[in-house]
Amino acid sequence: MLKLSQSNKIREISEKNTSSTYKEDPKSIRPDVVDAKVYKLKSAFIKNSVFVTMSYIKHEEQIRPIEIFINSKDLTRAPEYVVLTRLISAIFRRSPNPLFILEELQGIFDPNGGSFKEGKYYHSFYAEIADVIERFFYDVNILEKPSSFTKINDGITSPTIDEPISIGENNVFKICPDCNAKALKTENGCDSCMDCGYSKCDK
Repeated sequence: MLKLSQSNKIREISEKNTSSTYKEDPKSIRPDVVDAKVYKLKSAFIKNSVFVTMSYIKHEEQIRPIEIFINSKDLTRAPEYVVLTRLISAIFRRSPNPLFILEELQGIFDPNGGSFKEGKYYHSFYAEIADVIERFFYDVNILEKPSSFTKINDGITSPTIDEPISIGENNVFKICPDCNAKALKTENGCDSCMDCGYSKCDK
């Protein structure tokens, strides 16, 4: 009798368990044609623009997301985009309530510090992705838009917040990568921290 390899054993156990307990939700079955929206994300953490495409289906008067695609000219982060695409798409399809992904992504902190963009503070690139997903949920009526929402660039909606603390004209405090204080300002292409004295200029 031939011995099964480790991978075959795992596959056999997985198929045995899922075949008897898991029944595919009809809401998670992807039709041949779906509606989709494309968002252009100008990230504060990535040089090139990121394009986020999300599709959705309507099942028994209920709208739900079905998949997401994340692409950019920056091929150095391509594996990261693939991981995000696969995991978030799986959550969209399998979870009865995929809204929890917003909180999970927003809770990821960039070790180099966050950044203000268009009057809103983002902890990381993943928080920006969460913001795009949230806008998508509002646009397709998965979530109901609160009255505090206003239109911004490209017709995308975002919540209105108070003006960020600033120094002078067009200078906004960011997180300093050296001391982690919200005291980093940019002037004439140079970043300087008002707290610890850290400075860096673009070449």
